[in-house]
Parts: sequence; structure tokens; C-alpha cells
Amino acid sequence: MSAIPATRSGSQTFHEINAQVQAEAAAGRRSARRKHIWKSVAANAAVLIFLVFAVFPLYFVITASFRPGQSLYSTSLELFPSHPSLENWTYMFTQTKLLLWMWNSLLVAGLTTIGSVLLCTSAAYAFSRWRFPGRDSILTLMLAINAFPGVLALIGVFVIFKELHLLNNLLGLVFAYTAGQLIFSTWNLKGFFDTIPVDLEEAARVDGATPTQAFLRVMLPLARPALAVTALLGFMGGWGEYITAQTMLFDESKYTVAMGLIGLQDNYRQPWGWFAVGAICMSVPVTLLFLALQKQLQAGLTLGGVKG
Repeated sequence: MSAIPATRSGSQTFHEINAQVQAEAAAGRRSARRKHIWKSVAANAAVLIFLVFAVFPLYFVITASFRPGQSLYSTSLELFPSHPSLENWTYMFTQTKLLLWMWNSLLVAGLTTIGSVLLCTSAAYAFSRWRFPGRDSILTLMLAINAFPGVLALIGVFVIFKELHLLNNLLGLVFAYTAGQLIFSTWNLKGFFDTIPVDLEEAARVDGATPTQAFLRVMLPLARPALAVTALLGFMGGWGEYITAQTMLFDESKYTVAMGLIGLQDNYRQPWGWFAVGAICMSVPVTLLFLALQKQLQAGLTLGGVKG
């Protein structure tokens, strides 16, 4: 008769232990859930903070462009101008040569992009696939030259272009910008070509393709991400640069956007509203180019540096 109470006592103890284990597991799940929630909140807060830092300059420029006069900010706490005006936009598009300056910048940047892609692609392919005397020495010399800022060569470029009658000439500016893009873009493209197996070219040669056809029909399509990076760097190098343009251009009708905007200020005024309009206009082509090439940019920047 005494076994029955013992069995009941053991069953009760088992249920208590099981309930305690389940309670601890539930508490652990709640604790893990709370930690996950706090981590998510912290991550979202960090992203929000970085987003504010990224978006605030754009917001500041846009509001400055619509603020009447040339005031950069307001003493009130208003998020947007209480009396927005198109005064700055109207002045920039009717009283200045902004459209001409943008056309000059687009022309220079476009030709720089084409020149840098053509020259860097052929040079990078030669360095990647061919073995010739002095190859390693030339690559090392290019790296050594690239270690110095390009502004150090500005005086030499000025003297050479003066003798060639390329000063105050947009074509001379294109030559200067293209030369400045050659070293980095060539190295980046070379690293990308190194990652493409030679077997693909050899297979094309076996099928009857000439070296030129193998390069154009096999290598270039595979190197599209690196070409996109080269094109973007070439465009940006010729779009917003100021120092070289200021040194080589003298006629206002040949100014780029950066030069034209700087020329709007003098010792007595800082036209912040005009600068804001110009900054917005300058950002549009670069933004569109980024959107057009964004699928290729990440692969082009990463794969170009994995093998030298």
C-alpha cells in the first residue's frame, strides 16, 4: 500500500521539474527576444543617425536654393523657408552662363571618359597578357608616380600646353584630365584582366578568332564591371575638378561649372543661394551616372584589386 503514494510523489516531482524546465526555457526565449529587439532598435537607430548625416547636406543645399536673397540659413527654427522663392534659380538660368558652363563640363567629362576607357583598356590588357622587357619596371614606375599628388605636375603641364597652344582650350583640359586618370585606371583594369582565365581567349583563338576579335568579343564583355568603374572615374575626374581648369582656362565662355560658380563670388558677397543652385545642377549628371552603372560598380571595384 505504501508504493502508491511514492508513485504519486515521483510523478508530482517529475511534473514540477518539467514545469520548471519549461519556465526556464520560456524565460530564456523571452530574454533572447528582448536582446534581439534591443539589437534591432540599436541597429535601426544607428542607421537613422547615419541617414540624417547623409541627407542633411542635401536638405541644407535644397532649402538654401529656395531661400530668398543670399542667406545661408535662418535664425528661426523653421525646417523650410517660410517664403520660398525661385529667385536664385531664375537668376542662375537667365543672368549667368550656367547652361554653357554645364555643357562645357559635360563635353570635357564625356571626352575624358572616352579617352580614359580607350587608353586604359588597351594598356591594361597589354600589361596583363603580354610579357615584354621592362614590363615590371614600368608598372613599378607608374605606382611611384601615382604616389605624388597630380598638382605637383601642374606647372610642367602648363608650360607644355603653352608651347602646344592648348591653353584656354577645352581639348587641352581633356588631355590633362585623361593623363591624370591613366595610372590608377590602368592598374585597376589590369587586376581585373588578371582574374579572367587565359583559356577563354585560347578557346576563341581555336575557333578561328583573331587576337583583336578575342579581345573585343571575349575580354571586353567579361570586363564590363571594370570598364564601368573606369568610365565613372573618368567622368568624375573631368566633371568637378577646379584647380587644373582654373590654371588652363581664361575665357569665361569656356569655363566649366566649378570655375563659373567660383567666379560668381567677389570680395563683397558670398552668393550662397546661387552656389546652392549650381551644386544641385552639378550633382544631377553624377547621380544619373551612378544609377546607370550601380550594378557594375561593386564588382568592378572589388575584383580589380585581387591580383596584381
